[in-house]
Amino acid sequence: MAYSPTTQTSPSSSSSSPPWDVFLSFHGEDTRKSFTAHLYTALKQRSLSTFRDDKELERGKYISQELLNAIENSMYAVIVLSPNYAFSRWCLTELAKIMERMKKTRLIILPVFYHVDPSHVRNQKETFVEAFAKHENDPRIVVDDLQTWRSALHKVGHISGWDLRDG
Repeated sequence: MAYSPTTQTSPSSSSSSPPWDVFLSFHGEDTRKSFTAHLYTALKQRSLSTFRDDKELERGKYISQELLNAIENSMYAVIVLSPNYAFSRWCLTELAKIMERMKKTRLIILPVFYHVDPSHVRNQKETFVEAFAKHENDPRIVVDDLQTWRSALHKVGHISGWDLRDG
């Protein structure tokens, strides 16, 4: 079966939760049409089944079960941490699920620090502190989620990855 940029189907399975080689986590506005698009193409060229959520998210929507299943059924998670990553509740929820899976299974996490300093991710500085200030004032977000997200960012900021900053 051929890959399609909208269906993201594994060539080896027809089930609703195929085993994925790679799960891509990224903030769409920052990297969807640039870095993440090139990374996705490179992974496909290496014949790696790669889950990339191509749907634009509606404000207020919850993370989909399909996406959670894709995280559950992946061997690797590539997390593209960009300046606006933490402004997305969806990205932070994904990240928390990925970190939970790493702890419980053998999910291998490969962080990419795309135009962000890993210490800013780890310690929630710069745009990351701005994002949490916004989330703290959002009545839809519960304190437990904030703590889970902070912890996930702190942990992923300690994982050796690729630092792709300008200069």
